[in-house]
Formats: sequence, C-alpha cells, structure tokens
Amino acid sequence: MNGLKTALLLGALTGLLLVAGQALGGQTGMLIALVVAVVMNFGSYWFSDKLVLKMYRARPVNRSEAPVLYDVVQELSSRAGLPMPRVYVMDNDAPNAFATGRDPRHAAVAATTGLLRIMNREELAGVMAHELAHVEHRDTLIGAVAATIAGAIAMLANFAQFALLFGGGRRDGEGSNPLVMLVMMILAPIAASLIQMAVSRSREFAADARGAAIAGNPLWLARALRKLAMANDRIPMPDAESHPTTAHMFIVNPLKGRSLARLFSTHPPVEERIRRLEAAASSHPL
Repeated sequence: MNGLKTALLLGALTGLLLVAGQALGGQTGMLIALVVAVVMNFGSYWFSDKLVLKMYRARPVNRSEAPVLYDVVQELSSRAGLPMPRVYVMDNDAPNAFATGRDPRHAAVAATTGLLRIMNREELAGVMAHELAHVEHRDTLIGAVAATIAGAIAMLANFAQFALLFGGGRRDGEGSNPLVMLVMMILAPIAASLIQMAVSRSREFAADARGAAIAGNPLWLARALRKLAMANDRIPMPDAESHPTTAHMFIVNPLKGRSLARLFSTHPPVEERIRRLEAAASSHPL
C-alpha cells in the first residue's frame, strides 16, 4: 500500500510538472517540461549520490579511521542481507545522518561527527539501521527523483516570473495567458513541496519499523531520535540551510528550527515516530 501511495504521489508530481510546462508555453512548454524531467531524472539516477556527498563535504572512511561506525554498518548490513555500503563522515557538529545511492549495490551512508559524538553504540546502530532500511526500500532513489521533479517545477515557476516581467504568455495560439502563468508561478512550487513532503513522510515510518527490526530493538532508534530532536533544535546545520532540497535525506529534519521549514517538513513529527517505536517495543518485548 505504501509503495502504491508513493507511485501515485510521484505521478502527481510529474503531472504537475507537465501542467506547469503547458501553462508556461502551451503544448511546446509541456514537451519541454517532459524533456527536462527525463534529463534531470537521468542525472539524478546516476549522479545524485556523488553530488550530495560532495555538497556536504563527506569524506570516505574505513575501519581504522572510524572503527565503531564502520563495524556497526558492516554488522547491520550483514544482518539485513545487504551489500556493505560505502561509509562517509561529515565534519559537522549537528548530529544527523543520511543514506544515498540508486540501489543497494551503489549505496553510501554518511554520519556527522556530531552524531558520532553523542550516540552510544546501540543508538548508533538504531540510526544506521534506519538508513539501511532506506537503502533496502530504495527510498534513496525515490527521494532523489521527487526532489528533482520538484526542483524542475520551481525552475519553471521562475521562468514564468521572467516571462511575465518581459511580456510573455500572450501567444493566443498556445492558449496561455498571464493570469494562468501567475497562478502557476505561485501555486505550483507550493503544491510540489507538499507532494514531495508527502512522498518523504510516507517512507520515514516504514524505515523506522524496518530499521528497528534490523537493529533488533526499537528502543535503540527511539532513544537516538530523542537525542537528535533535542540537539537539532540547538545546533544549526548551515550546509543544509544552503541546500534545503536535500533536507528529506536526513534521519531528522536539519531545518527543524525554522518555522517555514517546519510547515513544509519532509519528516513526520519525531514525537510520533518515537511513540510508534515504543509501542512496537511494548508489543514485542525482547
């Protein structure tokens, strides 16, 4: 059911992109929007992992450089039946982590130095198991595609703004007009953000549940989420604020402290995630 919901939401994003293209340039605009979607998604499929790792200046580490993190990821990957992903560390005081890669064979997990500093081994296992669940479910690819389409819609909205400023949108044969373009310019990016938010939120609960199963104890992740929620309210993550379209990748929203980011958060409330994990622990005591 979750997979069907995600497919429908991605379809809605693609449809919104085509509508935005048509509003901007009629049938020609729709065709251009479709070409843009194909090209951007091709790039997202092959290069999104490299781009985001470079964006956050993540450095690859081995067992000798980060023994606890490396061993935890290796143990959990084996337990989940997944290939060992590449392991990265980000020099950042804000505790957080993400996974990336188009499939389990090309996956990477990254943790900040802040995360490694405040988590004990069990809590670190809970976090990394959550990220490996995203890899297993291929959420890393789904999220990249959703972010790419949403970005394309925002780009078309910017084009509409310039077209209005310079007198575009008056080609009667194409059926577009300034009023339609104005509505698209305002509403399309908001709708895209809401759909992208729904795509990401629909995957987080599933990753929490599967991550708890991989780790072996739901309370490990619950305790980690509680620490992460408190720390991220106090410690900013400037790189994430510079690249807000990547916020969906992290285990908790790195933009949580900002009111607008909270309104359009790509993550469900941490309190609800903790409640579900604690309920799972109560239902199936170890």
